[in-house]
Amino acid sequence: MKIRRPRLQDGFTLVELLIVVVILGVLAAIAIPQFSASTDDSKAAALDATLSNLRTAIELYYQQHGSYPSAVAAGGSFGAIDTEAAFVSQLVKFTSATGAVSNTKDATYKYGPYLKKSTIPADPMKNVATVEVINLGSLGMTATSGDPGGWKFDNKTGQLIVNIAAYQSR
Repeated sequence: MKIRRPRLQDGFTLVELLIVVVILGVLAAIAIPQFSASTDDSKAAALDATLSNLRTAIELYYQQHGSYPSAVAAGGSFGAIDTEAAFVSQLVKFTSATGAVSNTKDATYKYGPYLKKSTIPADPMKNVATVEVINLGSLGMTATSGDPGGWKFDNKTGQLIVNIAAYQSR
């Protein structure tokens, strides 16, 4: 007489597979919002670091020149020059005591550059690398309507903010 052995199971049943898929779906629904929150937190931390670096460069420029970038024309003449080009060039190139810029360092152009790259960094929230330069002298500066991103700088007070209303108070 032959003894019958039970047949070994060859794979998973459909019910077992469905249970695994449902469990994975629940775990994904819990984990994905955590990842997006950490992405927002890392962008905010990058914003704080970038603002700190830009503000340090601006203050060093002020200490060496007695005026903020773009308050003096990049050619060295005094007067309120409210341009992004003057702001950027005075931070990324060598400057003289009067604020004139040069691509090379010599006895006259002995200051700077204050930023390592040839452009200002983009804001981490919208990835916009522009700066709106104003000349109001008001410490109550706010972001431009429409939240264009980038930076906003007052060359009378030296105040720099990100040009996004939700983050302008950083």
